Amino acid sequence: MTGGTDPVSTAPFEPRVALASLSGRSDADWARAAGELAGAAFLGGIALDGPTREAAREMVDRDRDEFLPADPLAFVDEQLAALADAPLLAGFNVRASDPESVREAAAICAERGAVLEVNAHCRQSEMCAAGAGESLLREPDRLAEYVAAAAETGATVSVKVRTELAGVDLPAVAGRVGDAGADILHVDAMDSERVVADVVEATDAAVVANNGVRDRETVREYLAYGADAVSVGRPSDDPRVLRQVRAAVDEWFEGDSGDRNDRGGSGDPGDEPRRRARPTGGGSQP
Repeated sequence: MTGGTDPVSTAPFEPRVALASLSGRSDADWARAAGELAGAAFLGGIALDGPTREAAREMVDRDRDEFLPADPLAFVDEQLAALADAPLLAGFNVRASDPESVREAAAICAERGAVLEVNAHCRQSEMCAAGAGESLLREPDRLAEYVAAAAETGATVSVKVRTELAGVDLPAVAGRVGDAGADILHVDAMDSERVVADVVEATDAAVVANNGVRDRETVREYLAYGADAVSVGRPSDDPRVLRQVRAAVDEWFEGDSGDRNDRGGSGDPGDEPRRRARPTGGGSQP
């Protein structure tokens, strides 16, 4: 793990803008629609095994959008194959109640040159009861098993997490999963943006910041906290928003900004940007 101003990671995609998964909406067509405005797209989330698929069915019964293909692993493969010639790095956000299902999906991602993203983010009660989603943040050793299982396949591994979960020390979790082999920490900051800086301090993994990313101001706030990249959630199908975000990211990393260190962050807490009101529902869909 790193701390202070140690040299650290860079995002594994360019431009440093990602599309965050939106349950039941984020497929290959959705990713392609972003054109060349994003460097990565996380498809899914997809429920992989019996308990999580049953949870997804229950969620659909109360009018949530979910992917429920007959064969989830075949669906992962088909969707990634459809992006083989796309100008971005594809990833797949997965939900599972056991590490073996994650390993199987990760093997497909490794074969396709894609990222396997472990979902430790979903807060829906059905998914948490199945042992997936944010319940994994309360069991970091089990989450680390998922990450290790995915990493063993040779896939690039991301972990999608969220802040503001009572009793969870997110930077400690980040360090634990980083040690287990996570390459990316995808952080839904909720209304606790400063936690992004704490996660950056806790891990060597690249940090992708999510929630409310809309424009120059929101991009610069996260990058000043040291994030390696940002991701766009609900407005990921809005070209106007994506153009604004892309322009702000390019300006930060390609311009002559004097307020970032080697990781893109501010070395002086006094340089942190002014906090501002954030739109509700700003993150990616849980």
